[in-house]
Amino acid sequence: MTLLILGVLLWAAAHFFKRAMPAQRAAMGNAGKGVVALALVASVLLMIFGYRAADGAFFWGRHPATTGINNLLMVAALYFVSPGPKKGAIFYKMRHPMLTGFSLWAIAHLLVNGDVPSFVLFGGLLVWALAEMAVINRAEPAWTPPAKGSISKDVMFLGISFVLLGVIGAIHSWLGYNPFG
Repeated sequence: MTLLILGVLLWAAAHFFKRAMPAQRAAMGNAGKGVVALALVASVLLMIFGYRAADGAFFWGRHPATTGINNLLMVAALYFVSPGPKKGAIFYKMRHPMLTGFSLWAIAHLLVNGDVPSFVLFGGLLVWALAEMAVINRAEPAWTPPAKGSISKDVMFLGISFVLLGVIGAIHSWLGYNPFG
């Protein structure tokens, strides 16, 4: 569980670094991007290995209904992390579509994974995403939404989200986690 917790904390620290220590981050120049990227890769590896090795109490598991809800939430999450909200006509005024999508991803995974390691991983990342939105809003209160796009872009990115769900589902199945029930 220690690796998992360290991974989640490193993920959050790497993302908050720019806002928590702006002078230090600015002093690093372009090299700082590489340091942050390396920290993020390390955090993902820690989370993967930590999650696979973690053990903890089990409270609930997958159910056909929660599996279906999970997959619908995943389509929405994939759409929100795509360029769709900024290029389309429906959600173009949404300030944090990627973090919203990330939050939906975490909620979807908590819905079907009711064990302590999942609470640490997905719950921790959900808390990070919500905190990140609050920090950005406080640091940059003035925000102008992008220009309104077209419905055809919304439809296109939604279609791509369904295709990505199939690809991600195939990868999950290949790894031994069938997300489609």
